Amino acid sequence: MPETQTQYPSITGRLRGLLLPAILVVLSVATLFPFLWMISASLRTDVDLFKHPGDWIPSSLYLDNYKEVWTAIPFARYLLNTLKLSAVITALQVLLSAMSAYAFAKLKVPFKSAVFVLFMANLMMPWHSIMVPQFSVVSKLGLYNTHTGYILIQLFSGFGIFLMRQFFKSLPDELNEAARVDGYNEWRIFWRIMLPLAAPGLSTLAIFTFTYMWNDYLAPLIYLNDDALKTLQLGLKAFQTEHTMDYGLLMAGTVLATVPMVIVFLIGERFFIQSVATTGMKN
Repeated sequence: MPETQTQYPSITGRLRGLLLPAILVVLSVATLFPFLWMISASLRTDVDLFKHPGDWIPSSLYLDNYKEVWTAIPFARYLLNTLKLSAVITALQVLLSAMSAYAFAKLKVPFKSAVFVLFMANLMMPWHSIMVPQFSVVSKLGLYNTHTGYILIQLFSGFGIFLMRQFFKSLPDELNEAARVDGYNEWRIFWRIMLPLAAPGLSTLAIFTFTYMWNDYLAPLIYLNDDALKTLQLGLKAFQTEHTMDYGLLMAGTVLATVPMVIVFLIGERFFIQSVATTGMKN
């Protein structure tokens, strides 16, 4: 029998295999620089920050910024408002997007494709183009300067419908057919079969939605006027006065505002990776 020759990767192949991970590592480290500088600035006084702006490691840690940020502004109230709005909008938007996406992906509805195209047209329309008429509608409904009005304008998501539709289409149609044979109606199929299987897609949409709502600044600025209703992003603006900016307190508040987003991503990381690997496998 002829001896099999072992195939070894060439030097060029090895270099290519090492080059891409090296580039990804460098880019990953580069993206951490603003976050690391934010933490460094939050542990320094403004005098030290402007005197030695290039020193990333403080000579002495100034932890009073994290204490003063709770009393300089109603930080706890802003934090609770932001958490409430982000959680409620995320839950409702994910649910409505999943229900709409299931209809587009699995149900036989007349003019389904045409309606879906109209929904997707929303993705190409910037929010600023509908900002004025949307504000007029909310004002006439008497919901201006209320959390209810702000929640209602955020319920629809063309991106969420598109993402969940692609995920539902990756699930085999045989599941629906078998469930119908067993006597399940569409509502039970959706709740008992489709939603559990769509957990990766739902988690991905929840992460995107929660992150966007947590960082939203323009919409709360327009629709929320009372200080008791404001979100954390509006509250951090209070550190900027007419002539100065307290950078130490601002960076401390920003670090605290970043923690919930990191926690949400760490919780849904496994489902997020699974969704990226499976969504869109079936056209």
